[in-house]
Amino acid sequence: MHTIDIHYDMQAPLEQVWPLLEDFADILAWWPEDQAKNIERVELEGEGIGQIRHIFNAGSPYAVSERLDFLDPENHTLKLSLVGHLPGGLLEYQATGRLSALGPDACRLTYHSEFIAGEGKDESARKVLLGLYQLMFRGLDAAAKRRRA
Repeated sequence: MHTIDIHYDMQAPLEQVWPLLEDFADILAWWPEDQAKNIERVELEGEGIGQIRHIFNAGSPYAVSERLDFLDPENHTLKLSLVGHLPGGLLEYQATGRLSALGPDACRLTYHSEFIAGEGKDESARKVLLGLYQLMFRGLDAAAKRRRA
């Protein structure tokens, strides 16, 4: 099992960022649109804990399916795992995101993930995941700034 621990500081109040994460179904509200592989659509299965968002990216034959495993609004924490067809050589993946206030106008998203990749794919999977986390951070930051304007 491999782990990645990363964080990102945003110049936005926690109260503006948390609703974006808490609404697990609405990734399109904050995911950046200017990527090589844009999200074409999201299909939802279920609701609440156990809900799965199937993310269909342009040009990809399979959806990336993320299941909401845990949501704690009081502690601003969520956990998700990838299910179904896993991308990038991943065999297993789970992540925990925790949002914490850094003051009245700033917050930090701490992201901890655990993954198992196929033989010889550990480093490439790590690079893909780190790139996706940067997109997530950038998208959340931009969406929070839009809410603030």
